[in-house]
Amino acid sequence: MPARTEGKNQKVVASGVTTAQPVAFAANGLEGRYATALYDLAAEQRQLDAVLDEGAALARLIDESAPLRTVLEDRRLDILVSRKALQAVLEAQGFGKLLQNFVGVVADNRRLPVLRRILAALDALAIARRGEVVAEVTSAIPLTPEQRAQLQARLAEVRYSRITVRERVDSSLLGGLVVRVGAKLYDASLKTRLFRLHYAMKGAA
Repeated sequence: MPARTEGKNQKVVASGVTTAQPVAFAANGLEGRYATALYDLAAEQRQLDAVLDEGAALARLIDESAPLRTVLEDRRLDILVSRKALQAVLEAQGFGKLLQNFVGVVADNRRLPVLRRILAALDALAIARRGEVVAEVTSAIPLTPEQRAQLQARLAEVRYSRITVRERVDSSLLGGLVVRVGAKLYDASLKTRLFRLHYAMKGAA
C-alpha cells in the first residue's frame, strides 16, 4: 500500500511504523539555554529532584489552565501584571523559591510565551543526562496497570530497558495504541486500521 502523509516530516507506511523526526532537545537553543541554567543551578543547590518534579507539575498546570496560558502568551498584557499574577499562582500552588525566582527571571526577560517549551526542554535535558529514552504512548482510554506492565515488558524485549513512558489519552484514536520511541512511531490505533481498510477497499473498487 502506498505511504500516506500524517504531517510535516512524518510518513506512515503499511507496517504502521513511521519515520518521524520529533523536535529534538537543543542545548544551544533559547529554551535549551534556559533549561540548562535551571538544571545546573538546581544541581548546584542540591535541589535537582525537587525542581524537576516542580517543573513537570508546572507544565501540567499550564496545559490544564486556559487562563494561565493567556497570562503567559498574551503579549498585550503588561509584563509587571503578568509577572505578579504568575508569582501569585506559584506561591498558592506551593512551588519552591528556586523555581519561583527562575520564572521571575523568565518574566523579566519577556520570555513567558516560551515558558512551557523551557519546561519541556528541562524535562528532555534530565532524561538525556540520565541516559534514558522516552516512549510517548497515546491511547483512546487510560492504560490499566496490567496494560502498562505489558507495554514495559514489550519495550524491554526490544532493548528499551532504560525508558521513561509518557502517557496521554486521545479518544479520537477509537482504540489501540500509538507509541513513539525516538524517531520511530508505531501506530496500532483503530483509527489508523480503519483508514487502511478504507484505502484498501477504495483501491480494490
